[in-house]
Amino acid sequence: MNLLPKSSKEFGSVDYWEKFFQQRGKKAFEWYGTYLELCGVLHKYIKPREKVLVVGCGNSELSEQLYDVGYQDIVNIDISEVVIKQMKERNASRRPRMSFLKMDMTQMEFPDASFQVVLDKGTLDAVLTDEEEKTLQQVDRMLAEVGRVLQVGGRYLCISLAQAHVLKKAVGHFSREGWMVRVHQVASSQDQLLEAEPRFSLPVFAFIMTKFRPVTGSALQIFELCAQEQGKPVRLESAERLAEAVRERQQYAWLCSQLYRKAGLGSVSLDLCNGDTGEPRYTLHVVDSPTVKPSRDNHFAIFIIPQGRETEWLFGMEEGRKQLAASAGFRRLITVALHRGQQYEGMDSIQAELSARVMELAPAGMPAQLQVPFLSVGGDIGVRIVQHQDCSPLSGDYVIEDVQGDDKRYFRRLIFLSNRNVVQSEARLLQDVSHRAQKKRKKDRKKHRPADTPEDLPAAPGQSIDKSYLCCEHHKAMIAGLALLKNPERLLETPLALLVVGLGGGSLPLFIHDHFPKSCIHAVEIDPSMLDVATQWFGFSQSDRMKVHIADGLDFITRLAEEEARPHYDVIMFDVDSKDPTLGMSCPPPAFVAQLFLQKVKSILTSEGVFILNLVCRDLGLKDSVLAGLKAVFPLLYVRRIEGEVNEILFCQLHSESKLATPELLEMARALEQTLRKPGKGWDDTYVLSDMLNTVKIV
Repeated sequence: MNLLPKSSKEFGSVDYWEKFFQQRGKKAFEWYGTYLELCGVLHKYIKPREKVLVVGCGNSELSEQLYDVGYQDIVNIDISEVVIKQMKERNASRRPRMSFLKMDMTQMEFPDASFQVVLDKGTLDAVLTDEEEKTLQQVDRMLAEVGRVLQVGGRYLCISLAQAHVLKKAVGHFSREGWMVRVHQVASSQDQLLEAEPRFSLPVFAFIMTKFRPVTGSALQIFELCAQEQGKPVRLESAERLAEAVRERQQYAWLCSQLYRKAGLGSVSLDLCNGDTGEPRYTLHVVDSPTVKPSRDNHFAIFIIPQGRETEWLFGMEEGRKQLAASAGFRRLITVALHRGQQYEGMDSIQAELSARVMELAPAGMPAQLQVPFLSVGGDIGVRIVQHQDCSPLSGDYVIEDVQGDDKRYFRRLIFLSNRNVVQSEARLLQDVSHRAQKKRKKDRKKHRPADTPEDLPAAPGQSIDKSYLCCEHHKAMIAGLALLKNPERLLETPLALLVVGLGGGSLPLFIHDHFPKSCIHAVEIDPSMLDVATQWFGFSQSDRMKVHIADGLDFITRLAEEEARPHYDVIMFDVDSKDPTLGMSCPPPAFVAQLFLQKVKSILTSEGVFILNLVCRDLGLKDSVLAGLKAVFPLLYVRRIEGEVNEILFCQLHSESKLATPELLEMARALEQTLRKPGKGWDDTYVLSDMLNTVKIV
């Protein structure tokens, strides 16, 4: 039996509803939810002794159930004579104080201020089917009548799907009248998916419009949102912001319904925000593994990423998360990243906070009462200590933070908040400082301080940073590229001139300075704030062999190339990122690989020198173009892909006849490493130069 209208306009037709209830018979039709789903919000906003008018009552059992729990002063009206007759017959003996009247809600016959509550369950949605003038005039009459029959302090409680045009009309009308406007979410689509008679994929909301006494000349407007049944209302600044907040919750509900109905939707991510501040608190990624065979215990799991490790490939990249989900062996895995600036008490409190919300993202077919496991690395939430936050006029907001790695060592990171999942610079802290940090953290735990409370760890140059250790894989590969220079085994005694464009935390030029004692390094950095960061937080310092130039790298190289007695460098390194996130290439900016500029780079490189470039390019067509442009200027071009990252390190030289086969290249790398592994030099044993060049390919 098809009870749905041929078009939405029929919802406003008397004939449609007469026919509907004749076909439906006496079986109750619960428009937008049952009493059990709605009772929380109804009891919150209706007192038992208040006089209640239910408009468009239909044959819903809502009024009857309210009556049975003590709300007995209820008047019901509906435009359908058929349904009013049905409801009178059904309630005459059992609910004698409740009345049912056939009445048009746009022309009600009640005196002014007759009721303390007007309850509307789907009626406004049924009438406001479109935004044509005739429809809007009818709705204006309906809402004006609602305002007329309500007492001052009374409430219009409207259960609605809050579609954009309905929300706009209701909020606009009552806010102009000086009423307080609150929107309260009362049911999610997940609740309805399990029902025998599913209704809507959209969540259900309650509009609570409270009538205030008119104040002449007052422009006060109050907009509030309650996102949870027992949650506190959040005050919003405008009707537009309220509509945006409702739309966000509708999109979330739609996503939940799609995730429930089918797996493999592709990359799905969402932020869960702090209910009081609106700031992101958790970032969730939903990863489905369709190849995993289903069993009772492998349907669904939650993985909490330890603080500070969300930037790692396994957690921060889609392919990494797929690998994590496959190895975990669950049909659906949700990874949860914790945001800096938020306070977390521990794994148990996070589990309690997230349990209800993540269950809305569970797949279909999960056994009832199944305990969903919460997983992590080492069973804890990690350590993140925010040391410093500031804003650079050029780079924007940034943060310096210390995080604990999986080996319990501490690492210091520079993060630009415009790209918060990318580590701009990283350095390992010395063991004694890390130990002090751990002791301090244990002491703070006793004081119940949150995990991410800033702590004043010492940061003096030379005292906290392990300068012998390179954290970034692309920096290790760039250093390995020095093996391409002539006689690498003698480089420690050879005067080397190097130009490094892009300072960051200074780890790359600092490593070269400390390990190649005859080297002379010019570093170019466009942002003066980064020199301060490198000096104060990453142990960087200038010397007679290390000079930093605050300049645009493009201008600096152009100026050198135009000098009559221009300098020549044995090594030129580009490790500079783009500030434009819309480009398909984030490192370097496209201007740094333009043909004319590359010719200038060539002009200041020695004949047997090497130009080393960190390339991050997700646009394959653009990358091919960049490689072709480099090859046109530098006939010999090697490429080294960084495993698990987007980075590729390019080694460029001027003479193709200098090409080395892989065995020769590895032998030169071993010779350089043997030279660098001198007693007392402080060499990281895990850093094998030949491994960095093992996968190099010639373009």
